[in-house]
Amino acid sequence: MKFSITNLLLVLITLLFLFTRLYRITDIPPSVYWDEASIGYNGYSIAQTGKDEWGKFLPIHFRAFGEFKLPVYIYATTASVKVFGLNAFSVRLPAVLFSLGVVVLTYFLARKLSDSPTVGLLSSLFVSISPWFFIFSRTGYEATAGLMFYLLAVYFFLKFNRNTWYLLFSVASFILSAYSYNSFRVIIPFTILILIIYRIKDFRGIFRKDILPILLSIIILTLSIIPIFRLYRYDAGVSRLQAVGTTSSTFVKNYLSHISLDFLILHGDKNLRSQQDGFGQMNPAEFLLLLLGALFIIGKKSKFGIFTLLLLLTGPIPAAITKESPHALRVISMIPFVSMISAEGVYYLGKIVKNKYLLNLAIIIIFFGFFLNYFLNFLNVYPVQSSKDWQYGYKKIFTDYKNTFDKYDRVIISDEYAQPYIFALFYQKFDPNRFRQEVVRNSVDQWGFSTVSKFDKFEFGKIGKLLEKNSKNSLVFASKEEMISNLNPLATINFLNGEVAFRVYELK
Repeated sequence: MKFSITNLLLVLITLLFLFTRLYRITDIPPSVYWDEASIGYNGYSIAQTGKDEWGKFLPIHFRAFGEFKLPVYIYATTASVKVFGLNAFSVRLPAVLFSLGVVVLTYFLARKLSDSPTVGLLSSLFVSISPWFFIFSRTGYEATAGLMFYLLAVYFFLKFNRNTWYLLFSVASFILSAYSYNSFRVIIPFTILILIIYRIKDFRGIFRKDILPILLSIIILTLSIIPIFRLYRYDAGVSRLQAVGTTSSTFVKNYLSHISLDFLILHGDKNLRSQQDGFGQMNPAEFLLLLLGALFIIGKKSKFGIFTLLLLLTGPIPAAITKESPHALRVISMIPFVSMISAEGVYYLGKIVKNKYLLNLAIIIIFFGFFLNYFLNFLNVYPVQSSKDWQYGYKKIFTDYKNTFDKYDRVIISDEYAQPYIFALFYQKFDPNRFRQEVVRNSVDQWGFSTVSKFDKFEFGKIGKLLEKNSKNSLVFASKEEMISNLNPLATINFLNGEVAFRVYELK
């Protein structure tokens, strides 16, 4: 009976998760941003031609804007696009499904580590309604795939003493995580070291009786590193590291910024694609439970608890070595372990409070109160607040004016908000073969990034420079900073907060 109730509660948690992620998924956030558009179009190109936008057949690393996107999420989107077509839903659905896997795996991992179904359920619930996880789990972020496979790898590793072949499954999952999101390429070596130390006794037994899974795991892991080495050694991956990397002197400062009150409780990540304005990365109740759970773990010196705490503390490393800190997305691996330790805090309170069932109910009600406020703000305020950050203006150009482009010889579009070409490709479902034949690219910059100058009748760049050419019979979309003298605009395109995104001009 107890097992059935536990499963029922887990199902209810997953249904809550799916409803809050799928509800209005195509229109909140109000448009895809450049990485979503790039992922979607490259998935579309693979589905149509077997090649990416650069013409490479089934690549391991997608060159995209020059930052070399990782393959797992893009190939998942390829399948989604094949079924549902090229649209926001197809790009975001894989993130929902990968994140659902995170919710479920958090339950199983927390239950195994704590030997408590209650801790498992609370951990899963806390992840599903986490302000930190919410936006990432309903938009096209590759990090969700990385997190799911990372948790799966840890879970398999903890089970290998029952069956040594679980070690091979663990390594395969680590590889998929590393080919999903770059942060996991940083933390996986630390995680494997922690796991080996944690299970060192089991390894001694395996070396004596069943070494084959270990040898195969080492071989597969070594082979998987070769494309990564080639990327950073030969294919401009070093330029990408230089673009985002920081110096060792700021590492400690960046690391500590991810465990500060300002980041966790008060203001969160300032990037509106990562967090809503006015919200921290967790609610105050979860923060208090996190502190309580950490104190309980340290005081009890629980082997399971210390293991969870160590995995949490590896989380900020990828962001600490980069320039942008704090950075909620790059430390996404922290989220499930924050939830697990917070659930341990509830467990500890249950030892103090006489009626632990009433305690659990009270905590759940408090968490739901915070989440309801967050969710309603997301539906009603966030789209207006964040439409500029989601490059909403480009969506309006290629959806509202798509039937008028044929009337003009040139369509000139400002690159004020970055990479406009990818929105032209995405929203028009432009033929990949034709794009590869017609595209004219600008020179690659010092960081290895690439921009498109033109394809078909579309031209992208600074409006003043583009209008130096013969501009007769042109439709021009200029940013609010790029006024065209002696000419009145036909219309304006606004962000949802009323701010001007583009002024539309016609040159005859």
